[in-house]
Amino acid sequence: MAANPWKKKPALTGRLRVLLEKEAAGRPMGGLRWTRRSTVKLAAELAREGFALSKTTVCRLLKQERFSLRVNRKCLARAQHPDRDQQFLRIAALRAQHAQEGGPVISVDTKKKELVGLFRQPGTAWNQTSPEVSDHDFPSEAQGRAVPYGIYDVQAHRGHVCVGDSAATPQFAVDCIETWWRTEGRARYPGATRLLLLAASGGSHGCRARAWKHALQHTLCNPHQLCVTGAHDPSGCSQWNPIEPRLFSFLSLNWAGRPLDSFETILNYLRTTTTATGLQVSATRVTQPYAKGVQISAEQMAQLKWVPSPTLPQWNYEIHPQEAAPATAHRPPGSEPAAG
Repeated sequence: MAANPWKKKPALTGRLRVLLEKEAAGRPMGGLRWTRRSTVKLAAELAREGFALSKTTVCRLLKQERFSLRVNRKCLARAQHPDRDQQFLRIAALRAQHAQEGGPVISVDTKKKELVGLFRQPGTAWNQTSPEVSDHDFPSEAQGRAVPYGIYDVQAHRGHVCVGDSAATPQFAVDCIETWWRTEGRARYPGATRLLLLAASGGSHGCRARAWKHALQHTLCNPHQLCVTGAHDPSGCSQWNPIEPRLFSFLSLNWAGRPLDSFETILNYLRTTTTATGLQVSATRVTQPYAKGVQISAEQMAQLKWVPSPTLPQWNYEIHPQEAAPATAHRPPGSEPAAG
């Protein structure tokens, strides 16, 4: 068995431990330690003091002291809202109520925006050769930036994704939901007058966004005579939104390692996403531009039939239709029917 290098050179042992003591941190109770200095810098420092050894030897010595290369661990939770658990219980109760009534329950969110072109896509795929992509991801060289907005039908286990190329605004989000309802939802739930909408608390569908509620009123509730019940996850809890594990994760797997070289390619990958549990996905292309920063005044908000819930009104509310209107009154320009 090889001799321990620490015992061979006590002076080296002492000096390296002095360097580590100044540059190391850790948890003494568990014995785990780490240092911010690299093995190259430690070897150079020791060489200046007369100890000639390679960075490989320094690496071996560090391991004997229980040092190792490690990555950051995302495990420190932020302070939780005191009403967090109560809101999740509220959402569960609403879902059970709508399921018992046979009404639609949808979960919505915006998926990560994607550059359209021959750009590197994370992940791996079975190919005889590696796809060749651009060596830089310059937005100026892209055909555009795809903005996928997803609607997941919780009861039917079906997904619909609208792919835009403008801004992810509240009006864009509501137009996508209206497209889903017009092309799929009302046929799947004939006679439905209520819709439960699950969303995160921030983004284009934020619980405090005036433009979101205004768009729901005039684009979805009024034309289709729907009462929309909004229930938002507490801040920092969007990963519990059903659309994340049940739809978006499978979309990412389907195009992992494959360049999204055109909008048609993106639509094809979306429409061909399936799972063993029966998930099916349809997709629609939206070409309408959307302006950012649309402001809704307090007077406009006062005209809405928006009723905060008596239970946690910061996250729960209902929007009732104002008057009868034909269901085909609104159709976002630049959209095409869903396929597949």
